[in-house]
Amino acid sequence: MTASPDQDDIRASFPPYTPVPLGQGVRRITAPNPGPLTGTGTNTYLLGDARVAVVDPGVRDARHLDAILAACDGRLGWILLTHTHPDHSPGARELAAATGAHIYSHHEVLQGPRDADFEIDQLLDEGDQLDCGDFQLRVLYTPGHAKNHLCYLNEASGDLIAGDQFMDGGTVVIAPPDGNMKDYVGSLERLKLEPIRRILPAHGNPLTPPGTVIDAVIAHRMKREALVVDGLIRFNAPVTLEALLPVVYADVPKAIHPLAARSLIAHLDKLVEDGRVSADGGTWRLLH
Repeated sequence: MTASPDQDDIRASFPPYTPVPLGQGVRRITAPNPGPLTGTGTNTYLLGDARVAVVDPGVRDARHLDAILAACDGRLGWILLTHTHPDHSPGARELAAATGAHIYSHHEVLQGPRDADFEIDQLLDEGDQLDCGDFQLRVLYTPGHAKNHLCYLNEASGDLIAGDQFMDGGTVVIAPPDGNMKDYVGSLERLKLEPIRRILPAHGNPLTPPGTVIDAVIAHRMKREALVVDGLIRFNAPVTLEALLPVVYADVPKAIHPLAARSLIAHLDKLVEDGRVSADGGTWRLLH
């Protein structure tokens, strides 16, 4: 099937193996892994000039890693990970071996889909500061999409390297056991308090204005949660995931329902945590 011109234009904006300058000392190299979960592909960000920090080296693809090394030109100092899903971290070890740079990440180990060969050189957590010479990054612990998810804030420029906290043109999947909808919404709320001027997501283009972007994501999640509650009211009895899914995601193509089911579980888990729903033997019931 031939892509539409709009799709061609979008893909042309994310050429694999090619550094794209984004201003404020940031370059983007998009991994060659476009798809339903990754959009245009996973973005690797290169920050700085005199010494370079690489965020999310992406997939273990030789040409992608060679492009990162060429763009760093011997100046790679830090390999930073937002989280360890298979499209974000597998390239880290090769970069570390080639350059001697250390790998930085959160300490939590994922239980679901993950980079099984992942190793950490240095742990990061909420509030840590990274002095990268001509720029500094503050570490924000933002669990929700993954329990080891971090964002990196350059307070001088206002850039937030956001990983899968946001996705240009769509919403990220929140999939238990590593995904937690209550944590995700809480992470979004705390980001509203940070001095962010531009969001750099792992998939797609920079997002602005940040307050509007964050509010829109929260509103979308709360609208979906309301549909979950409405569905539980409609059944007025313990209901299975299979029965609830087509009601809550009636606006989503059936081909996407297997992915939607994972987020539906996350919404139900949040409602259980909130004390609004009970779960028993694979069924859920609204309490009040």
